[in-house]
Amino acid sequence: MSHSLTVEAPRRSPLRTTLTVLGAVAVVATYAFLIVSQPADVANGPTASGALVALTGFGIAMVLLFAGILPTLPTTTLALIPVALVLNIVLGQFVGSTLIPIYLDSIGTVLVGFLAGSTAGAATGLLSNLVWSFFNPTVLPFAAGAAAIGALAGLAARFGIVRRFYLVPVAGIVTGFVAAAISAPIAVIVFGGTATGATGAVIALFRAAGQNLVQSVTTGAFTSDLPDKLVTFSVAAALAYALPRRSTQRFEFVRRHRVLAGTKPATAGRADGEAATAA
Repeated sequence: MSHSLTVEAPRRSPLRTTLTVLGAVAVVATYAFLIVSQPADVANGPTASGALVALTGFGIAMVLLFAGILPTLPTTTLALIPVALVLNIVLGQFVGSTLIPIYLDSIGTVLVGFLAGSTAGAATGLLSNLVWSFFNPTVLPFAAGAAAIGALAGLAARFGIVRRFYLVPVAGIVTGFVAAAISAPIAVIVFGGTATGATGAVIALFRAAGQNLVQSVTTGAFTSDLPDKLVTFSVAAALAYALPRRSTQRFEFVRRHRVLAGTKPATAGRADGEAATAA
């Protein structure tokens, strides 16, 4: 008699769950610190006191998140994260210097979230902003938003959104609302509503239309974030489908939740055996 080869999803250990929760708490606490303390020197580089606190807080959060999932991450995920970082920073720097009112600085983060889950996506978003802040200090306070984007990408993948490609733009728009709601207070309280490039032009346009500072920054954030995340999620999903099937099938998260259309569930016959050994 044949036996089922399907492997049950690995149970998450209490320690890994605790580390993940502590990582999320560290993100929220650091974000709250930036809102309450309003450090004016945060854009002066990592040696400034406010930036140092933010760098430390987000750094601790990143370490805790990675520690919570590192034992379950296959080598494919570890190889993807540096590529995601480069993609985020290069595209973010390039688009930020143009007159395009979107960012495209989280495509790599969303791709990791799609293929490896919410925790990996959030940790990648944090790591990306921390590394990038050494070249562009203004991105550091927005690390909490980057973490939220990665987490929501993983959540969308977990519930089959990427498997139904027509729903990916909708998930992007929903994420855009969340990202704008997180970033707008930082833009107003920490940076006083000042911004450069196309984002600054959008804010100036709303100011000229008679809106006050808070209104113009908030409206500008939603105006930029909604189309940005729609494009970002769509591009990241296209990249996930463009990868060789053998590569995406190595991601235990993809197999367990059948993230991509046509993905087979995790089975005991898999050569890598990641689903069986991750617990």
